[in-house]
Amino acid sequence: MAEGDLVRSKIRQLTAADPWKRSPAEDPWSAFREVALIALEWEQHYRHSLGKNSKFFLALEQKQLLATHCPNCSFTWMPPRPVCARCLSITEWVALSGKGTLIGYTAQYYAPSFIKLDAPYVLACVHLEGADTLFMHLLRGYGALQDVEVGMPVYAAYASSPVQHPLHLMWFEPFIEATEWAGAGIEERWQAGV
Repeated sequence: MAEGDLVRSKIRQLTAADPWKRSPAEDPWSAFREVALIALEWEQHYRHSLGKNSKFFLALEQKQLLATHCPNCSFTWMPPRPVCARCLSITEWVALSGKGTLIGYTAQYYAPSFIKLDAPYVLACVHLEGADTLFMHLLRGYGALQDVEVGMPVYAAYASSPVQHPLHLMWFEPFIEATEWAGAGIEERWQAGV
């Protein structure tokens, strides 16, 4: 805060330049080029219901991956939907194995401030066995970024310690990096279709 400032959060005041370098008389935005930069900290506390999808999040605590299946049109939704978007029928819960294929991904080099992730991190678009839709979530345990390949097999891995939000209970890992899955060797479970 500079001397004489009445706003404690003000970092600085500046005049933004016209990118087209027009004179103030020719610049229609000349009266709006005085800019104040402020620092804000924002904390919110609220309760949120996970609603009709609560069973999905509760199952993640048990290291289970649930989707919803439409009994009318046989479409399986992942992420789950309580109502089928294709025919508007009420869906039913079904368990998925957690095995899937990486369809696409993006490397994120900046994490939003409200998400506690080390950058870079990878968001993976995965087609899970038994699902008709794609599911996007974090990919971990991939080694170097150049080792991530579209088409590689992945599986759902689960947290073994407490997390802040239920979405952090699971993530995807490459099958090649895995050594065990829910107490059994992942290779044996993969072959057995579990």
